[in-house]
Amino acid sequence: MSTTSKTLTLDTSTSRANPTPKPMKRLTVPRIRRRKGEEPLVMLTAYTVRMAQLLDPHCDMLLVGDSLGQVIYGLPHTVAVTMDLMCAHGAAVVRGSYHAAVVVDMPFGSYEASPEQAFESAAHLLKETGAAAVKLEGGKVLAPTIEFLTKRGIPVMAHVGLTPQAVNILGGYGVRGKSDEEAKSIVEDAIATSQAGAFAMVIEGVLEPIAIEITKKVACPTIGIGASAECDGQVLVTEDMLGLFERTPKFVKKFGTMADNVEDAVKEYAKGVRDRSFPGPEQLYQPKG
Repeated sequence: MSTTSKTLTLDTSTSRANPTPKPMKRLTVPRIRRRKGEEPLVMLTAYTVRMAQLLDPHCDMLLVGDSLGQVIYGLPHTVAVTMDLMCAHGAAVVRGSYHAAVVVDMPFGSYEASPEQAFESAAHLLKETGAAAVKLEGGKVLAPTIEFLTKRGIPVMAHVGLTPQAVNILGGYGVRGKSDEEAKSIVEDAIATSQAGAFAMVIEGVLEPIAIEITKKVACPTIGIGASAECDGQVLVTEDMLGLFERTPKFVKKFGTMADNVEDAVKEYAKGVRDRSFPGPEQLYQPKG
């Protein structure tokens, strides 16, 4: 089933998409790349139309992350996320946004085998979603793939440091770069992916000096998550940032307490149902005359 944004549009006159967004020119990959060393880039994850609408006016980029496997579907890691899931949620976020550049994660197993496999997968993702770019995890070994894609018109965001799709090799989600050897390898990964043509890169879960060194050495903007405030931008999982989960990584700051707000609202709803105060006259339809 195709999820192409051209064929599935929102009827803003009747749907919950109201109010209709004000027209704005969407940020492009070249404009994002030119932000290196300028005003920090704001990036958050989005998986649904409504969340995209709420985040879009305040963000430069929206990431349809494969973290949706854990956040939306309760999976233990991102390895099980499929291409169909990324296409469906990517298309939803594109339909719900009009300003931010939308980047979609390439799921595990869709790009590692060869540059040709990566191109087929990335082209499929962009066609089905209407997104601006794809993101893939990995360093030096994937530099030829990044170069292959960018030379064929597919913008790529790199991802170095802690790479969640490699959780089975890494043995967990611990901070990376504790040894001199690993730190050197992460910096080399970043330089290689930047030189291969990545327009930006996520640096995740590394010791801060590594993130600072990478930011100074690569030509493209760096987006930190558990990295450093000196990166060219920051990204968080929106649900973590909003305080929807009780447990969050060390690098998350909760800018809201949405879990408490939701629980309070549900308590009030349940009370209203049980004492029959809901629905009230304002929510009911009565015969006329």
